[in-house]
Amino acid sequence: MMKSHTCGELRDSHAGQRVTLAGWVNNYRDQGGVIFLDLRDRWGITQIVANRETHPQAHAVADKARSEYVVQVKGVVRQRPQGSENPNLTTGSIEVVAEEVKILAAAKTPPFYINRDDEKIDESLRMKHRYLDLRRPKMQRNLVLRHRAIKFIRDYLDARGFIEVETPILFKTTPEGARDFLVPSRLQPGKFYALPQSPQQLKQLLMVAGVEKYFQIARCFRDEDLRGQRQPEFTQLDLEMSFVEREDVMQLNEALMTALVKEVAPEKRLLAEPFPRLLYKDAMELYGSDKPDLRFDCRAMDISDLAAKSSFPVFVNNVAEGKPVKVIRAPKVVTAEVSKTRVKQIGAELEAIAKAQGAKGLAWIAVPLDETEELQGPIAKYFSVEQKAELFERTQAGPGDMLLFISDKRQIVYDVTDALRQHLGKMLNLIDPDLLALAWVIDFPMFLWDEENQRWDPSQHMFTMPMPEDLPLLDTDPGAARGSQYDMICNGYEVAGGSIRIYDRDLQAKIFPLIGQQMDHAMEQFGHILEAFEYGVPPHGGIAWGIDRVVAVLANEPNIREVIAFPKTQNGSDLMAHCPSEPDPRQLEELFVRVELPQED
Repeated sequence: MMKSHTCGELRDSHAGQRVTLAGWVNNYRDQGGVIFLDLRDRWGITQIVANRETHPQAHAVADKARSEYVVQVKGVVRQRPQGSENPNLTTGSIEVVAEEVKILAAAKTPPFYINRDDEKIDESLRMKHRYLDLRRPKMQRNLVLRHRAIKFIRDYLDARGFIEVETPILFKTTPEGARDFLVPSRLQPGKFYALPQSPQQLKQLLMVAGVEKYFQIARCFRDEDLRGQRQPEFTQLDLEMSFVEREDVMQLNEALMTALVKEVAPEKRLLAEPFPRLLYKDAMELYGSDKPDLRFDCRAMDISDLAAKSSFPVFVNNVAEGKPVKVIRAPKVVTAEVSKTRVKQIGAELEAIAKAQGAKGLAWIAVPLDETEELQGPIAKYFSVEQKAELFERTQAGPGDMLLFISDKRQIVYDVTDALRQHLGKMLNLIDPDLLALAWVIDFPMFLWDEENQRWDPSQHMFTMPMPEDLPLLDTDPGAARGSQYDMICNGYEVAGGSIRIYDRDLQAKIFPLIGQQMDHAMEQFGHILEAFEYGVPPHGGIAWGIDRVVAVLANEPNIREVIAFPKTQNGSDLMAHCPSEPDPRQLEELFVRVELPQED
C-alpha cells in the first residue's frame, strides 16, 4: 500500500511513529522556511510540515505542490505546539513532519473550490465536473451515508430470513404509470426490451416460486419529466413477503426504518414511535396532500357551516354549490416588528401562491397584538362579533395569528392548502431539520377516474388487492373501493409505498376491463402473470423504498442529485459524459432502427 494510515486516523497516541500518508493537497501555506500542507483523503485531513532546514529535499518538493495535487508523504507524527491545535479537525492535535514528499500527480486549478462546503457553485458546472464535485467533503459524507444505509438494510433483512435476488434489467414493456425506456433487439428485429420501472411483476413471480422473503437493491428506470425528487434512473429497496397481511409488512418496514435512522443518523429525532397513521381522505382534507410534512401543524379546518352564515357572498354562494370553505391558522405572523403595511404585503404574497394553484383568490384575517385594535383583512367585516368569536375558538387563533380562507373546487382547495403549508413552514421557521416526521398513509382509493379517456386508472398499480370488505364495490361503485396500499411518508416526501397484492387469477383478470384493457391485450402483456397464478400462489405483499429519497432526507438535502454519484440534469442529460448522444449510423442499421426527428421550429 502507498499509505500506512489514512488522513483521518492519527492521534496523540501515534506521536513518534513513522507513517506514510497519501492524498490530495487541501490547502497550501508557505511560511518562509516552513511549508504547511493540509493533506486530504476520504477519512479526513492531516497537517504536513515541511521544514527547509531539517529536510530540504522534502521542502523543495512540497514547494511545488498546489491545491488538488496528489502527493505521498513519509514522516514522523508529533504533537502540535501548544496553542496551535485545530479543534475543527479530528487530527487537530497532531501533525506529520515530512521527511520525504513525492508528487504522484499534478492538477490543474479546479473550476471551483473543493475545500469549501459553503461555496455556492453553479449547478451545471458541478455536473460537468462531477468527479471534482464528489471530492468535496459534503459529497463524500453523502456517499458514505448512502453506503452505510444500504449496508444496514441488507444486514437487517438478511438477519430476518430475506434473500436478495437479482431480477432482469432487460424485460418486457408493460404499462406501469410512466413511459418505458426501450432497448431494441438486434437478434429479433423490430422487437424491444424495456428497462424495468420496478421489479413488480418479477418479485410477485418470486413469491409464486416459493422464495417467501425477497429483497433487492434494485435499479429502476422511468422516462418521465424530472424534478428535485426524480431521476430517469433511481434505486429502490424492493421487498416482497408471502403469507402476510398489510399489518405484517407495515410493522417490519417501520421497525427497519426506525433502526436505520438510529444507526446511521443518530442526530435525527423521530417525531413519534410508533409512526402515526393517516387515512388518505383525512390527509387530503387536513393537509391537501397524501404526503404532508407533519413537523408543523397549519392544517386546514372546514368551516363551511360557519362561513355560510357570514355575509361574505363568495362563501355563501360556494357553500350552496357544495364547495368547501377551509381556514388555515398561520401562527405569529404579526409581530411588533411587522407593520400593518407589511401584513397586507404578506397577504398579497400568499394570495399569489393560491392563484398559482388555480384559486380565484385568498381571503385572510390578521389578529393584532393589541386586542383593542380592529382585525385586519379584507373579509373581517363580513363576520359578526359572535361569528368571529366562534371562528377564533375553533381555530384557536390568538394575537399575531393570521387566518387564511380557501374556498373553491375540492381539488383546488387541496392544491392551495398544500402549497400554502409548504410556504408557511419555511416563512415562519416552523421546520426542524433534525426532526423526522415519519407516518403511514393508508386506505387509498383503489381507482381514480380518468376523465379524458373515460376509464378508471389504478391509483397505485393493477396488482393491488382491494380491501376485502370493498370487493363487492368492484361491480357496483369502483370509485368507492379502497386499495390495500400503504405509503410511508417523511417530511413532505413519500419515501416508500406498497400494498398487499392480488393473488387470485380471476380477480386479477377482473381488474383489466375496469382500467380499459381488453382481455386479449391484457393476456399479451400480462399472460405470464395470469398463467403463473394458476399454479398455487401464496397471499403476498410488499413495498418499495426510494433509497435516493431516504438518504436525501437523512442528509438534509433538498434534491436527490446530492446523494447520487452521477445524476442527470433536469432535462435528463449527463453534462460530464455528454449523453444522451447520437449513435453511429452502423449501430442503427444493425438494430433495424431509423430515426425520424421532429422538424425544428
